[in-house]
Amino acid sequence: MKKIVLTGGGSAGHAVPNLALLPLLRQKYEVAYLGTDGVEKRIFAPTGIAFYTIPAVKLVRGSVTKNLLLPVRLVRSVRRARSVLKEISPDLLFSKGGYVALPAVLAAKKLGIPVLTHESDLTPGLANKLIAGRCRAVLTSFPETAQKLKNGKFVGSPVRQELFCADKAAALKKYGFSGEKPVLLCFGGGSGSAAINAALDKALPDLLKHWDILHIRGKGHFSKKEGYVPLEYEQDMASAYACADCVLSRAGSNTLFELLALKKPALLIPLDNRRSRGDQAQNAEYFLKRGLCRVLPEKQLSPARLTKELLALSLDKDLCARLARAPFTPANERIVREIDDLAARTIRSREQK
Repeated sequence: MKKIVLTGGGSAGHAVPNLALLPLLRQKYEVAYLGTDGVEKRIFAPTGIAFYTIPAVKLVRGSVTKNLLLPVRLVRSVRRARSVLKEISPDLLFSKGGYVALPAVLAAKKLGIPVLTHESDLTPGLANKLIAGRCRAVLTSFPETAQKLKNGKFVGSPVRQELFCADKAAALKKYGFSGEKPVLLCFGGGSGSAAINAALDKALPDLLKHWDILHIRGKGHFSKKEGYVPLEYEQDMASAYACADCVLSRAGSNTLFELLALKKPALLIPLDNRRSRGDQAQNAEYFLKRGLCRVLPEKQLSPARLTKELLALSLDKDLCARLARAPFTPANERIVREIDDLAARTIRSREQK
């Protein structure tokens, strides 16, 4: 059986797309994962596939002193990744970016292992900028992104198929909601959002007049109330989405394409540009211009404004109509076809030598 190594991590956004591809890949490949002992390991633990860890290093934006040892640590990471890849001897490496991808791709290049990478955001992240030239192709979620890259190819965004399979009645029962009120699903990325949590906590008395609320908020102290179900983490996002009538979330690309695929009206609060490279704001603006979401900048976030914007979202019938008409097909099969093509070419080349 052909072998493939998946890599990507540092945040859930760099690992969940790989999870979406896994069911199709397992039908054809022996699959392993190369990542850190972090969120990607937690996400892939239930799958049972072989998981290899490397001590990947992350660039700390805005700090010189914290990055002084980065080159030395990167060399160590590449050595470890190279050791793992030599042991597995895969037919190709598929990367989803994030800082773990850099040493993995550098090691693959040294070993002559072909690499495909996928960029979820409208503009490439740092890791994908650095590795793009070492990849056979950079697959993209947005057509505009592919146009900016010499080896870019637009395929779309992968979406987990299980998200389409949950039953709303069963999901409402799971969380203890009666179904008499619409449900508002709130989450702030893989580890929650302190800013969203704080505003939502203060707005709860007003919000609970209109909604039952499922809040995936990350680690911390919180208590359940009538109509309010807080969770630290939810593995079963299919049920979370199934019970939701409206969504409040950050603006990571994977989340946005899930919302588009599931036709869920959403209020987006992009991560503040002072704490990111601005990718979430760009993603949100892209969907906003097409009338497929509403956006509240984090600097304008307050309990009163949050309540006002969520009420406006619940009444926005035009947005719901545009979502219903918006064409979107998950790119899972298209991406796996690209993987299959590269794997086949690699094996033919090897056999001809």
